[in-house]
Amino acid sequence: MRVSEAAAAFTTHLTQVRRLSPATVRAYRSDLADLAAATADAELAAIDLESLRDWLWRATQRGDARSTLARRTAAVRSFFAWAVEAGHAPVDPALRLVTPKRGRTLPAVASADAMRVVLDEARDAALDGDPIRLRDSAILEMLYGSGMRVSELCGLDVDDLDLDRGTARVVGKGDKERVVPFGAPARNAVASYLRRARPVLVARAERPSPALFRGARGGALGTRTVYELVARVLAPVIGAETVGPHALRHSAATHLLDGGADLRAVQEILGHASLGTTQIYTHVSAERLAASYRLAHPRA
Repeated sequence: MRVSEAAAAFTTHLTQVRRLSPATVRAYRSDLADLAAATADAELAAIDLESLRDWLWRATQRGDARSTLARRTAAVRSFFAWAVEAGHAPVDPALRLVTPKRGRTLPAVASADAMRVVLDEARDAALDGDPIRLRDSAILEMLYGSGMRVSELCGLDVDDLDLDRGTARVVGKGDKERVVPFGAPARNAVASYLRRARPVLVARAERPSPALFRGARGGALGTRTVYELVARVLAPVIGAETVGPHALRHSAATHLLDGGADLRAVQEILGHASLGTTQIYTHVSAERLAASYRLAHPRA
């Protein structure tokens, strides 16, 4: 079996059996297509460790980021492990392939004061009762108040909310379900949206849907709309050209830790499989503390 044929079967396995996110499947598909091109779509049995090392070296030469190289290494290791188990390859040439160390990049984070300004402005803009502004205010409050992913937010149904308890049931990566809390400002914003805006948007829809957040035409809200909203309101605050909904998640996690939240609790709220993923926010908090020290202490 050639690389391209095996890659097609592997991505089907990732989608239907391992149920990885569409973004991860797309990334792995792209990585394996690049491997097929680099090896002239060779037979799996002809791929050896040197072939894979040469493929990564070429990626290094064209300037691929270390995070990209790490993902590509993970992709081929997972691919060949599956191929051997499925009987498509006689041996696993990726067993000794070393994963390049990833550079640690601290995520963009807005200050608590800046977030207060952004959210207050969104709330004030919605006072005129415009359904889109009411929706946008609720979205921003929910993303920051709960730390959920944009895909989780767009996947919410009305029944997933418990406004009395201030919790939402979300489905995260790998179809893992968890319950996340959110505070009074988010609860008030969502309640206002449900009462004053969602019925207006639902009336515009061509077909019924239980989706909580709706687009301007009434259909289920797409992630692109949320990206555009967050970029518009948050980019000037953070001072970055490209800002997405993840910046609200980063900010929520950092502010939780700044406020004394337990790292394990933050891990559960964010839905991280590994505590190591959550620990990057301790570095963000430490950097902010160090910056404050340098500004305030006379002997800094």
